[in-house]
Amino acid sequence: MKIYFPQWQGSGTGQSIETGAATICTYLDDPNFINIPLSDIPAGKNGLRKNDINNYDAITEQLTRLKESIESHKPNTIRTIGGDCGLEIVPVSYLNQQYPNLGVIWFDAHADINRPCDSPSCNFHGMPLRTLLGEGEKKMNPLLFSTIKTSQIHYIGLRDIDKAEKDRIKNGNIYAPIKLDISDLEQTLKSKKITHLYLHFDFDCLEPEDYNKTYYKVPHGLTIKDAELCINSLKNNFSIVGSSVLESITTISSELKPIESIIQLLMKD
Repeated sequence: MKIYFPQWQGSGTGQSIETGAATICTYLDDPNFINIPLSDIPAGKNGLRKNDINNYDAITEQLTRLKESIESHKPNTIRTIGGDCGLEIVPVSYLNQQYPNLGVIWFDAHADINRPCDSPSCNFHGMPLRTLLGEGEKKMNPLLFSTIKTSQIHYIGLRDIDKAEKDRIKNGNIYAPIKLDISDLEQTLKSKKITHLYLHFDFDCLEPEDYNKTYYKVPHGLTIKDAELCINSLKNNFSIVGSSVLESITTISSELKPIESIIQLLMKD
C-alpha cells in the first residue's frame, strides 16, 4: 500500500510541511499512492491544545481516517509520503501487528519519544515513539493496532534530544549511537533475530550542508552518501515492510535532486 498523507498538524503550525509532501508526491508521479484527506478542524494558529497536545482534535480525526484505510486494505507493506512524524503511530503499529518483533529504524535528528506532559512544545510529532510504546496519551491508544517495545527502536542521526527523552532512551537501553556504524546496526538487529524492518526517514537526520530543505535544520547530521549506504545495506540484508519520507519542506521539484536516490530507495518496491 502506498499512502500520501501530508499531515502537518503534529508539528504545530506546520509551515510548508503539507506542500513539501505534495512536492515529493508530484515528483514521484506514481498513481498508486492513495490520498488520505486531512481534517477540516481548525489547527495551527487557530488550533486548540487538548491533553497537552496541540491540534489534538484535528490529529486524532485524520489519524482515525488513516487507520480505517489501512484496516480496509490490509496491506503486506506500506510506503508513506508525509507529512510530520506523528503520522507514524498508525503504519508502524499496523506492521508491528503483522510482523512480530519488527525492527524500527528511526532516521531522525530528534528522538520523538516525549510524553505530552514532558514536551516543551506540545507538538505531537515529538511524541510518536512514546505513543507507540503505549506510554503516551491514553486517549490515543485506540489509534494503535499494537504497541512496540524499546528493544525494537534503533536511532540513526539522533542529536537533538530533550532531557526527558534522554532519560527514556537510557532507561530503555534504546539503540542510539553517536555515530552511524552500519555493521554494528546490522549485527544488533540480527542478535535480536529481527528480519523485518520499518524505515522512518525524517530528512532532518541529514547534514544541512547536504540538504537543508527541512522543517528543522540540525548541524552534524548524516551525509546523503552515508544515508544511502545504510538504506541500501538494510534493504540487502532485511525485509523492508514499511518506509516513510517526512518533513521535507521544499516546494521546488528541482531542489529534491540531492535526495532523489533516498526517495527512490524508500518509496519504490
